Amino acid sequence: MTDLGGFQDHVARVDLSEGSVAYEGVDDDDARKYIGARGLGVKYVFDQGPDVDPLGPDNLLAFMNGPLTGTQTVMSGRIAVVTKSPLTNTVTDSHHGGWSGARMKWAGFDGLLFEGEADDPVYAVVEDGEVELRDASHLWGKGVHETRDTLEEEVDGSYGKNLSLMAIGPGGENEVRMACIINEDDRASGRGGTGAVMGSKNLKAVVVKSTTKMPQPADQDTFQEGHQQAMQAIQESDVTAPNEGGLSMYGTNVLMNLTEEMDGLPTRNAKYTSTSSEAEDDDSEPNIEAEKVSGENVRENILVDEPTCHSCPVACKKEVEVQVHHKGEDMNVRMESYEYESAWALGPNSMNDDRDKIAAMIDRCNDVGIDTIDTGNTMAMAMEATEEGRLDEGMDWGDSETMLEMIERIAHREDDLADLLAEGSKRAAEELGDAEMSLDVKGQTMAAYDPRSMKGMAIGYATSNRGACHLRGYTPSAEILGIPEKVEPTEWEGKGELCATFQDLHAISDSFDICKFNAFAEGIEEYVLQYNGMTGRDVSEEDLMEAGERIYNLERYYNNLVGFDGEDDDLPARFVEGSPEAIPGKGGSEGELVELGELKEEYYSVRDWEDGVVPDEKLEELGIEVGPGTGVSRSGAAASGDD
Repeated sequence: MTDLGGFQDHVARVDLSEGSVAYEGVDDDDARKYIGARGLGVKYVFDQGPDVDPLGPDNLLAFMNGPLTGTQTVMSGRIAVVTKSPLTNTVTDSHHGGWSGARMKWAGFDGLLFEGEADDPVYAVVEDGEVELRDASHLWGKGVHETRDTLEEEVDGSYGKNLSLMAIGPGGENEVRMACIINEDDRASGRGGTGAVMGSKNLKAVVVKSTTKMPQPADQDTFQEGHQQAMQAIQESDVTAPNEGGLSMYGTNVLMNLTEEMDGLPTRNAKYTSTSSEAEDDDSEPNIEAEKVSGENVRENILVDEPTCHSCPVACKKEVEVQVHHKGEDMNVRMESYEYESAWALGPNSMNDDRDKIAAMIDRCNDVGIDTIDTGNTMAMAMEATEEGRLDEGMDWGDSETMLEMIERIAHREDDLADLLAEGSKRAAEELGDAEMSLDVKGQTMAAYDPRSMKGMAIGYATSNRGACHLRGYTPSAEILGIPEKVEPTEWEGKGELCATFQDLHAISDSFDICKFNAFAEGIEEYVLQYNGMTGRDVSEEDLMEAGERIYNLERYYNNLVGFDGEDDDLPARFVEGSPEAIPGKGGSEGELVELGELKEEYYSVRDWEDGVVPDEKLEELGIEVGPGTGVSRSGAAASGDD
């Protein structure tokens, strides 16, 4: 039990095999050490034991909010989904914004823990501190949008007023390894295959019904001091200030032109570092324009609305409406939101600059419930494989019509090629005989920042605990935007320490659970004031940073127990200095390759890890308990990290 402010001290443990629900409090020591949301969710998954099949009934699927979720705290509408990933075999957490996290808090819960497997499809209704399982047989096979409309009527609520939905589509039902969970406004817990875990449990949806019951701070004066500082910082930041040309004006896709200009935009499955790269005597040089799919272009031509999440003044979501021609028919598509990473993976990296078709692809991914980043990158890999003659009937570069069709095929595993791609880029590339075509680390593909151009992102991809990820430690904040200070993007020295600091800081914000975009304005001082004010604690900046470090090390230790070590902290060979497959950068990053050995040595030194493994001394220093409850001893956990 915990009496910390910001917690409801109420968690539902749902046994889907038995159809039963039990309720418990939150362990006070865990709440203090792991904060909440991501950190506390990882602790629950860790205690379940790492020796589980990600798609088996013993894998835990945890929906978690944090002590700041659903409060007056700015950007506090996030929720974390934590589990063992079927895509990477690592522990993973995937977050989405909107209102579902806040409503789960208002409905009386800190977490929902699903285990087992229902005999028949079910959905969960969360209301007034209770969870009820209902039959979902009539919803199985339906897309997220139709599921949303059906359940709004069945539960007798209203989205935008008192109802939130988190659901899977056919992608999750068919256990596509990059399947995701979508909330009612097309926002995704996108990465790591959380939707496939949900599908493996025959859990179609979680519906949360609640009125606004915002938790009050335990120490009102301290919280208000932090809140006022945070609001001032957000309103003064060039990136987050409302209507100042950054996220508020163009959304995340404000980055498309910026990364293009610095030659940091991976193009043609990262054969190039921008769409304007020049390649002598190369008939395959890029012939598309990133600007056509940029935030500026979207705002000028297809923007129709700018919705926002709970307690957020930034409103980075850019809702669009387009008309596209597909399969001989004209389609009208309205969807939220045209995001940078999605636009890149389905756009320049796949040699596609059809702005409106990309909007339709994002909408299709949301409806069938598969991750836009991994889906786009997997199709780009298939395009390279086709070009190399490894696929007889594959996919051509920039064929947006086939791409739009392939999204549906993958979600339903309709044919041999779709079934192969549904396994994710890494497994598909290995099956096709060239693993180096896949832009993955530990099975998850990278995002829209070229590691040859941003060396902080290079070590970030390599050491991310959930596979290649820009959000574990967002070094482009410093490398592109100069926050907290500008660093030279292509310089490797110091990037190990920079990356580790960002990783720990983001572990804190993910555990609060608040949006990472606050970090473009706020710092650890604002975090401490708001956390102390809400919970009633009196932690220092050093205490809170240690909590972030503890969370990151617990995740790494979990992965060590599964079998991952320093050899798995790797990058695709085309990026790495000394590799025969290396492809130097172009334009502003001309000749650049990643000094991965030096980066890893510096990073491990900062972390006090031994070749990617957390030593016992570090676990003891951070107060991470081992032994009983971990499910496996360190000595018995030397199996491969692959499935």
